[in-house]
Amino acid sequence: MNTIKIGSQEWATEDLKVTKFRNGEDIPLVTDNTEWFELETAAYCISPDGSHLYNWYAVNDPRGLAPDGFHVPSDNEWTELVEHLGGEEVAGEQMKASSWNGTNSSGFNASPSGFRKYWGGLLKEVGYGGYWWTSSADGTNLAWYLALFSDYGGVYRNNGKFQNGFSVRCLKTF
Repeated sequence: MNTIKIGSQEWATEDLKVTKFRNGEDIPLVTDNTEWFELETAAYCISPDGSHLYNWYAVNDPRGLAPDGFHVPSDNEWTELVEHLGGEEVAGEQMKASSWNGTNSSGFNASPSGFRKYWGGLLKEVGYGGYWWTSSADGTNLAWYLALFSDYGGVYRNNGKFQNGFSVRCLKTF
């Protein structure tokens, strides 16, 4: 996995695209919208742009989603990245690929893979928004995520239902 050093952190330069947990077991690929909506176990789907979108059950699965030597970053680790890039109001432009209304001056190379909505399982915002899970839960059935948008140079942070399908960007473990 290629990485880029941003501040004191070393980030993967592309979103995760694994189909097996670290222990070798398959992550279920779910394409049916109703099945996705009803899930309470690990799964992934493939966005129209070829990206892999995971529910938070996969992110939090004890079998390990991230490859050896990497982990899914916590909300605090994402915040450290955003603060290093100047804060929530401006960091997004530096994180977005130049082909996506950004400068990519950080080398993060984010792309707008959209997300799979928990309600109804529909794919949304492909080509407009990019969403990334943190490893940090926020109560029952909610976890923190970050989002970037075509028409906004900042970073949006919120919590979302575990059943949403978002991208995962790994951070090197030291």
